[in-house]
Amino acid sequence: MALRHAVLAAMLDGEFTGYQLAKIFDVGVSNFWYASPQQLYTELAKLEKARMISGRQVVQLDRPNKRVFTVTGAGLDELAAFAATASKPLSIRDDLAVKVQAVDHLDPSPVLAQLDERVAEATAKLALFEQGMRRLRGDLDEEEFLRSAERIGPYLTYLAGCRLEREMRDWCLSTAALLRSRTAGHPEEDR
Repeated sequence: MALRHAVLAAMLDGEFTGYQLAKIFDVGVSNFWYASPQQLYTELAKLEKARMISGRQVVQLDRPNKRVFTVTGAGLDELAAFAATASKPLSIRDDLAVKVQAVDHLDPSPVLAQLDERVAEATAKLALFEQGMRRLRGDLDEEEFLRSAERIGPYLTYLAGCRLEREMRDWCLSTAALLRSRTAGHPEEDR
């Protein structure tokens, strides 16, 4: 997958500025694709040049003018071609997991601190995803929303994000608890 596909998919619901796109990535898309605002602006320029999105200037009286973008037919064609290609298996590269792998030969204190940080990050992301799901659902319960909503793709990716963040939070909590219980019985000088 290229960044272009994540950008096109994120823009399917309307007309967005680069700033709005960055916010969409922060809250929703970040559970399956990370991009910095600078990368997003660069990709918007490439997509516009390739005519997969169209941009227009919006004149504002009290603020600087802004540029908004929408997906074109060529952009939808690109997404359709992408959707038809075989997906690659999920691949995780996580430096914290490498640190846990090596923890038996290290001072566990920094790893424990990072596990605690990851718990807080996962909890915060989980809250954002749940908030996004509530916003999409409105007054409908999840089952009714999934059965009747016009567009459910963003909701389904929020669901995946929630599951991943819950699992990461739970793994970090249980790993930290286990490491703490093992180090409590083995003072540093015994190591």
